[in-house]
Amino acid sequence: MTSTPGAILVVDDNENNRDLLARRLTRQGHRVTTAETGRQALELLNRDKFDLIVLDIMMPEMNGYEVLEQLKAHPGLRYIPVIMISAIDDLDSIARCIELGAEDYLFKPFNPILLRARVGASLEKKRLRDQERAYLLSLQQEMELGRRTQSDFLPASLPQLPGWELAAAFHPAREVAGDFYDAFSLPNNRLGLVIADVCDKGVGAALFMALIRTLIRAFAEQSAPTAHAALNAVVLTSNYIVRHHHHNNKHMFATLFFGILEPDTGVLTYVNGGHESPIVLSAGRIKQMLDPTGPAVGMMADVTFTIQSIQLEPGDILLAYTDGVTEARNRAGAFFSEERLLALLSGPVRSAATLLEYIESHVYEYVSNTTFYDDVTMLALHRLR
Repeated sequence: MTSTPGAILVVDDNENNRDLLARRLTRQGHRVTTAETGRQALELLNRDKFDLIVLDIMMPEMNGYEVLEQLKAHPGLRYIPVIMISAIDDLDSIARCIELGAEDYLFKPFNPILLRARVGASLEKKRLRDQERAYLLSLQQEMELGRRTQSDFLPASLPQLPGWELAAAFHPAREVAGDFYDAFSLPNNRLGLVIADVCDKGVGAALFMALIRTLIRAFAEQSAPTAHAALNAVVLTSNYIVRHHHHNNKHMFATLFFGILEPDTGVLTYVNGGHESPIVLSAGRIKQMLDPTGPAVGMMADVTFTIQSIQLEPGDILLAYTDGVTEARNRAGAFFSEERLLALLSGPVRSAATLLEYIESHVYEYVSNTTFYDDVTMLALHRLR
């Protein structure tokens, strides 16, 4: 087998064996370094880069098994393939080496043709693994960039309004999320509040999230002078998505709750586009649930949304959340459920922040060490006076 030349470390306490192996591998075009002990080999490996290690088993001080075990426990060296070479013609020895992570095993005296073939195969596997690791690292870096970019679409800080407290929680299940929340100032001292959940997952959902967040903000600001700013923003956003994006993907839509608060009066005007019903809490009880006033945003053309309004009194808390809360699963696959969430809301609540922390702690305890299948996002608004 003809292989791409590599940097090979030969480790053997016998000088004749080292020289013989080094000469044969050098004639094959490889760069060869030798070590006569296991400790010397580990020192060389920490100073230089190698593509393959040819390692003898029977050596003084530190035998080949011990060297191999240390190599495979080292995060920076574990991916270097190791060919064990020994006069021990024993099945148990071969099995032990393979279990410890050796790539291959050769017997002394070695066959030159077999040596060339095993070295070539090991170097080719190393090259392919390196390419895979480089690709995965690049993908991780891209996902991290996507995560940081997406975080820029979330509020850096929540608006501070006299007499009001606003709190949010955002825990993506992956590097990027399809959930988002937003809180932004509008003319006439009003506050826009958004929580949404894109139907898909991953990068596509994250890009769609960024689009919806931008559209809602832009259309809300354009419609701000009117009493139906929330309705106009949702309708225009939904129509834009259907008109410009359904030719590629008719299954990309989002559930969305958008409310506009008048802080002076406590009136919240809202549109609920197919989203989980936000809950209004008052004096330790559920005062009201803000059910959908239309379908999911961007689902289909020519749909009707309606606008509703409520009065938030001093002490009231509005809790909005995505289905990642109620559909969080435990080890048995059972949902956290809306019933369990509502049961948490039966007692008095001191603040919006403590409410979200309380819910989070119960959801995380319920899920325990299992994987979150969906993003967990919550937004809470508390009227203090």
